[in-house]
Order: sequence, then structure tokens, then C-alpha cells
Amino acid sequence: MLRRSFLQGTAMLAGAAATVGLGRNASASEGEFEVMRSEAEWKDMLSPLEYKVMREEGTERAFSSPLNDEKRAGMFHCKGCDLPLYSSEHKYDSGTGWPSFWQAQEGNIDTKPDRSFFMTRTECHCRRCGSHMGHIFDDGPEPTGKRHCINGVSLTFRAA
Repeated sequence: MLRRSFLQGTAMLAGAAATVGLGRNASASEGEFEVMRSEAEWKDMLSPLEYKVMREEGTERAFSSPLNDEKRAGMFHCKGCDLPLYSSEHKYDSGTGWPSFWQAQEGNIDTKPDRSFFMTRTECHCRRCGSHMGHIFDDGPEPTGKRHCINGVSLTFRAA
């Protein structure tokens, strides 16, 4: 009986959270940015997975991006507007399955609180088009101690 009550209570809580939007952020398509496109324009230029990640703040599967293993010198750009975001000099293997960097190009990444999944994380997005990149954590290497855990589908890479 306790198990049934627990499951019913959990289901009710989850339903209430979904109904009132607890923990849900505004999508990346909301807000004012230097580069603005309609939803139809974004859908025309992005694959369904890219749209889900970049415009709806989704996440790609770990270890699915070829950019996780990219080791050449160069620059990682926003797939939505081509703004240079991360240098290969700041990339490292975090073992998490996503491209990770200890620093972004100065002034090109903005952040906001992400209160999804009943926790608070730091979401990062392109400052020019608002595309969701990933999250920033405090468990990275020196000198910053930060780990920018980035969805590879949000990026393009240009070798030096």
C-alpha cells in the first residue's frame, strides 16, 4: 500500500510540475538577439535534433558528436549564426561525452539559470542568436575551474 501511495503521489507531483511549468525555462527562441529568425526559418536551416537542442534547450546523446573527438587547432563557431565561441586551445577531454572547454571566447557566451529537473544549473547560449549551447559547471580544470559542457550539434568547427 505504501508503494502505491508513493507512486501516486510522485505522479501527481510530476503532473503538477508539468502543468504549472516548474523548472521550465523560456526557450532560446524567445528574447531579443542581434540575429533573429522566425521559427520556420530556424526549422528550415537546422536538422530536427539541432532545432531541439539549439532552440528548445534539448541535449544530444553523450558521445554522439564527432566534435567530442576533434583535436585539430581551430575555432568552434555557433551553428546558428557563425559567431566564434570556443578555441581549440581551451578544449579538453572531460570524459563526459560532450565537447568540453574551460573558457569561451570573451563576450560571446551569455548565461542564465536553468531550473529544470528540480535543480539549478548555469545554461549557456550564444549571445548573438540565443542558441542553446549547453551548461557550465564548476568542476573543470585550471586556470578557470569551469567546464563548458557543450552540445556538438550546436557547433561547427573551422580548422586553423
